[in-house]
Amino acid sequence: MAIDPDSVAGLIARLLKRRGVERVFALCGGHIMPIWMRLDAEGIRIVDVRDERAAVHMAQAHAELTGQLGVALVTAGPGVTNAMTGIANAHVSRAPVLVLSGTSPQPQENRGGLQDLDHTQLLRPITRYARTVRDPALVLAELDEAIARAFGEAGEPGPAYLDVPTDTLRAPVPKPLQREEHLRPKPRPLTLPDPARIAEAAELLWSARRVLVVSGRGARGAGPELVALLDRLGAAYLDTGESRGLVPDSHPSVVAAMRGAVMGDADLVLTVGRRLDFQLAYGSPAVFGEARFVRIGEVPGELRDNRRGEVELLASPAAALRALVEAAGNRTPALDRGWAAKLRAGHEARAEKLRHSMATAPNGGDGRLHPNRVLAALQEAMGPEAIVVTDGGDFLSFARVGLSAPAMLDPGPFGCIGIGVPYGIAASLAFPERPVVVATGDGAFGFNAIEIDTAVRHKAPVLIVVANNGAWQIEVHDQAVTHGKVVGTRLQFSDHAAMARAFGMHAERVETAEQLGPAIARAMANRPALIDAVVTPEAVSSDAKTGLAWVPDLQPLAAWDEAERRWRAGG
Repeated sequence: MAIDPDSVAGLIARLLKRRGVERVFALCGGHIMPIWMRLDAEGIRIVDVRDERAAVHMAQAHAELTGQLGVALVTAGPGVTNAMTGIANAHVSRAPVLVLSGTSPQPQENRGGLQDLDHTQLLRPITRYARTVRDPALVLAELDEAIARAFGEAGEPGPAYLDVPTDTLRAPVPKPLQREEHLRPKPRPLTLPDPARIAEAAELLWSARRVLVVSGRGARGAGPELVALLDRLGAAYLDTGESRGLVPDSHPSVVAAMRGAVMGDADLVLTVGRRLDFQLAYGSPAVFGEARFVRIGEVPGELRDNRRGEVELLASPAAALRALVEAAGNRTPALDRGWAAKLRAGHEARAEKLRHSMATAPNGGDGRLHPNRVLAALQEAMGPEAIVVTDGGDFLSFARVGLSAPAMLDPGPFGCIGIGVPYGIAASLAFPERPVVVATGDGAFGFNAIEIDTAVRHKAPVLIVVANNGAWQIEVHDQAVTHGKVVGTRLQFSDHAAMARAFGMHAERVETAEQLGPAIARAMANRPALIDAVVTPEAVSSDAKTGLAWVPDLQPLAAWDEAERRWRAGG
């Protein structure tokens, strides 16, 4: 049965088309078929997945990497509940995602109909907007509002949710209500900084001796302005998982390998679109000492969580950074150049040592590969334009320091392992001309392994590398209980390559260092592809040794909680 282009479903598809949406990640179901059919009629590509959680993960990765709206379409009832982990992850990560669904026809609401559930009650705590649209006249206005909320135009960005009863989806929208004001694309609002606050911030930055700049999610889109500030100021710079690639590793301000030292030494910290969350020890004086803060953020949560700034700039980061450089003019910064140079030299020495140790990491006592050998071979092969997705527990801890690329995604602050395969598929569809590599542990791979079927069907040119150590997270538990031994939960050394081949994917199992390079080269030439790299479970990352293997970027601050206890006690 054809769906009227002037129906609610037709208007939903038309608006998405006008807003530049080229693909929607979805799993079909009866409650959403009118939308599905109209998306297809409008020429919007539907990437059909095997699980709704993966659809939302893909929408999030698309949004994170492109800066555009990510859209997921899921059916009612279990379709929505399956999607909730993905929605929660996008909520914590503050990613602009629109999730669409259907509900029972209005005459059947609350009468025991198939998949009859009040989805909005479930989703309001983890979305920026959650509404059921029952009146056809309101669909365009509701969609317009939901997209604005997803982009953070009324607060924090994050997922927005709309569902529509199936009878409403098929209902016509009168021509006079198909308003161009709702259909047309909307430019992102630009918030200019207060000139007086800019002058105060520039004075602090150019007067300080040891300046540290830390970027976060809000700095995306402000890469050139951030580099320009660092060039003028000469400050030390730390990225985080939210902002990898904004400043190239070759820039002299980058001191990532000296994270702990620079946090303790800085006398002024500039945060750009970055919350002071667990990855930055909540800005605790136990780590940052008496450093003062200047904070730039487009939303209040990036300005005043945990630590207040001497100056707080509520503004679009690119505009604020440009204004700071302009306000400083030709003034020479008071920065201690020797301090900055020493940090950079320490970073380069540690980075080189890491590269050497990774490339020469010995096999385990069981003869199996060390994970770092896999990562070193991967880094060498993937090239300077790669997009990298890292996933897992202990393997994530190796990969987050062992791999570097202009764009990187990981499980994020929600710690949502299992994102690797869906993120990689979405990334490779959005950027088919760039190498997209997923480096994942075998436990994390299992969450969404079935999506390799999606990769094959949609010819997504992704390379998935599974570090197969036959184990779940390995942790150091109470030494008195374990008698000093490292313990963990066992899995099988499953043949993931055989599973991938069963779905028609190029796949190889690698068990020796000699096999690594040639296997990666073949996989790169035959994407989508999977490499099942058998690695030793004896290799334990430094994060696992400190009990922080699920916490990206926090390992250098392993003792911060003890330090804070001492600080609070006056010690």
